[in-house]
Amino acid sequence: MLLEGNRRASGVLWGAGMVTVVLTPGACQWLCGHALWDNSAAKLVVNTAFPMKKPFLYMVLAGVLSGYAAFASGQAHSNAVAPVPELETPAATSGLGSVPAELMLPMPSWFENGRPGEDARAALATLADAQDQGLRPQDYRAVELAQAFEQASRSNSDPQSLAHLDAELTHALERYLTELNQGRLTPEQLKHDFKAPSLNRFDARAYVLRARQEGRLAQALQSAQPKVPMYESVRSAMNTYRAMGDHRAWRTPLAPLPGRSLKSGQPYQGLAVLAARLEAVGDLPAGVVAADHYDSVLEEGVRRFQARHGLDVDGVVGPGTVAQLEITPAQRVEQMALTLERLRWTPLMHAPRMIVVNVPEFMLRAYELHEGQVKLDLEMRVVVGRALDTRTPIFLEDMRFIEFSPYWNVPRSIARAETLPRLRRDPGYFTRQGFEFVTREGTVVNTLSGDAIDAVQRGEWRIRQRPGPRNALGDIKFIFPNDQNIFLHHTPAPELFSRARRDFSHGCIRVEAPVQLAQFVLRNQPEWTTQRIEAAMQGGKSYTLRLAQTIPVLIAYSTVVVKDSGTVYFFPDIYQQDARLEQALHSARRAP
Repeated sequence: MLLEGNRRASGVLWGAGMVTVVLTPGACQWLCGHALWDNSAAKLVVNTAFPMKKPFLYMVLAGVLSGYAAFASGQAHSNAVAPVPELETPAATSGLGSVPAELMLPMPSWFENGRPGEDARAALATLADAQDQGLRPQDYRAVELAQAFEQASRSNSDPQSLAHLDAELTHALERYLTELNQGRLTPEQLKHDFKAPSLNRFDARAYVLRARQEGRLAQALQSAQPKVPMYESVRSAMNTYRAMGDHRAWRTPLAPLPGRSLKSGQPYQGLAVLAARLEAVGDLPAGVVAADHYDSVLEEGVRRFQARHGLDVDGVVGPGTVAQLEITPAQRVEQMALTLERLRWTPLMHAPRMIVVNVPEFMLRAYELHEGQVKLDLEMRVVVGRALDTRTPIFLEDMRFIEFSPYWNVPRSIARAETLPRLRRDPGYFTRQGFEFVTREGTVVNTLSGDAIDAVQRGEWRIRQRPGPRNALGDIKFIFPNDQNIFLHHTPAPELFSRARRDFSHGCIRVEAPVQLAQFVLRNQPEWTTQRIEAAMQGGKSYTLRLAQTIPVLIAYSTVVVKDSGTVYFFPDIYQQDARLEQALHSARRAP
């Protein structure tokens, strides 16, 4: 579309006078009877007696063109696809930005000579197989549309009916593609604090129009899924489990354990069912015949299963292992579908370098992007907030500082609930732990007294722990300012990293390998060598370093992870975030 007219140099206001719009021949034909049309010049002339803002002008023109679009969609014989300009994936238009040309063109009919065309069949097949992407065909009326198009192919439907089916299929396909790429919900609906900048959004209409113009809709629909890390791996694993269907191994319940647990060498009535389930999920070789006791072959299969399900890998079948064994393949499919939904809107590709903590996995990973490829630089265990009362929030912020040999300013809630009661019971705890008081004026008080404790209780003073071997933050703190005062830090209690489940903190995240993390963070500041990092950590004097380049830190939540060349791992929903997501999706489907 070409606009001509007088306008201010700023480009904001269009001057009074005439605006000329050059349209496609089909639009010209329609407009002859519906607008002020200059047949000799093949132009639509809009008189403007007053200056108008460009967005308002676009609204007027869009209204005119929508009339033509409605007319064109009712013409069952019209199948020509108007040329679509070569554009990048269109973004949502801003108030003064240009309107993508695709949005000004009508969607061609899905019918050819009154019968569904190849594009219609490709679109209907895609909607019918929405489960392949963890979506629900019924959300897009896949069955009803397929039946309606089949009926239309066997009868001579009137143009109005065909136009209605055109609109229905277009709407369903655009909704499917939008939800496939952007998700059915937003992070905000789940109270995740993601502050990633607004990137170009997937434009389903433009995507379909371009593909149809190029004669490759079927291929475009096959490649329309999000290009985000792990998405394809999770989708593939989900469909492997979906193919199991109602697997016979779960039709018979596991027999009760002999006592509290099943250990090597013990007899057990449920060995055949146990072996069948381990074989079905790939943790036991095919064809293994269960013995009359729990032997080493089955035990090795159980160990593999435990390693993939966030359990202690001890080969002992206890209540936790049984609980995971009882989850059916269909339930795992739902779990992976929820993971795909999260991947659609979790900002994993937010910057060239990122640190990502996956809470239910209790793992931290540091990534770099090289020529569009994700390179894993670092991986370590972490301890996160307790599921019961001090959960680590899900959010994204930029790391800006490192504090070496940090003070620990005890949060008021922890001081009142834990530290002050302990000091009243055991005054020696104050000196042993290296605590000190800080008055409102900033004066440091190194002696314990009832008045000092009361001042902290009232919120007038605060209590902090000096740098040293007993400091709760260890000897380094990674700071990414946020509303909830969450940060990464070392710990004087590294033994907790050996646990399978590691939700023990008050909300902050303890890291297993702080030196390696500091090396990653300071890679672009070569003056900070490993020796200098370690010396600053052990110096006993607090020092805060501002990073030359900020690094995004994403606190994410995924109970499914695919790694080790395609092996799928499942983790408990410790914060019930999957349950909340499932409920939110259910509520969204019920909303009018």
